[in-house]
Amino acid sequence: MKTIPIPHDSLFKKFFSDASVVNDFLQIHLPPALREICDFGTLAITSGSFVEDNFSTQYTDMLYSMHTSEGEGYVYCLIEHQSSADEMMAFRLLRYSIAAMHRHLEQGHKKLPLVIPLLFYHGRQSPYPYSTLWLDCFHNPDVAQMLYCQAFPLVDITVIPDNEIKTHRKVALLKFVQKHIRARDINVWLPDIVFLLKFENPSKEQVKSLLSYLTQEGNNLDLETLLRILMENTPRYREEMMTLAENLKLEGRSEQTQEIALNLLSMGLDRATIERATGLSSNELDALMEPAA
Repeated sequence: MKTIPIPHDSLFKKFFSDASVVNDFLQIHLPPALREICDFGTLAITSGSFVEDNFSTQYTDMLYSMHTSEGEGYVYCLIEHQSSADEMMAFRLLRYSIAAMHRHLEQGHKKLPLVIPLLFYHGRQSPYPYSTLWLDCFHNPDVAQMLYCQAFPLVDITVIPDNEIKTHRKVALLKFVQKHIRARDINVWLPDIVFLLKFENPSKEQVKSLLSYLTQEGNNLDLETLLRILMENTPRYREEMMTLAENLKLEGRSEQTQEIALNLLSMGLDRATIERATGLSSNELDALMEPAA
């Protein structure tokens, strides 16, 4: 059901759908430093309804685009109309701005645009009672500023020395394996992996996941050697090693059986004979023949 716009919003939309009105408004109210980077000759009205789904039928926000005065990049001005005060309005404006940036990238652009949010307020409380600095929405704005106004923390395991990784306690094994998983020969790192398994005592579920990961992603992995070394040095995980070994044997048998069945098919033997000889079911034989169909 479409939301019926209240009179305040209808009037606002009527005026701010006129580019000349918007031009004058921005020329008057944008801070000088921001005004200087805008090419007002390229000002265009853009639909802002995508900004927030549950506000898409309300005439409360207007979005405008411009090129920068340097000729490269984009500037968007998002004007939010409010007749009541909202303590979280600064955060809402930030969300709207990020949504506008996301839409810009979806349109094929490779860099984020500048999005300048402006709040147009005419409520009963005067002056506007809340901060429009979104960091003030936190209990501790100083800590929020420290986090959000500089580069986010980065854990780049590709540049952390191995000896340092080995001191990282319970997370050392994960870091070490994922740092070296793309090595030409993962077998070179097996002694270090065994060392970490032995001294960090990961859970059995973690070890099962680790073994599966190594078999799927490890280059030139010598599984026989891996299992032998692990069973000799980490008896706690013997059951997990045996399960992996059995699974690998079954996979090997399965591949051999499939190869035999294909050879028999190529020789012209009937299906019933092949099924008896290989132990494959009719459905399994059908599935095996599909790629050749």
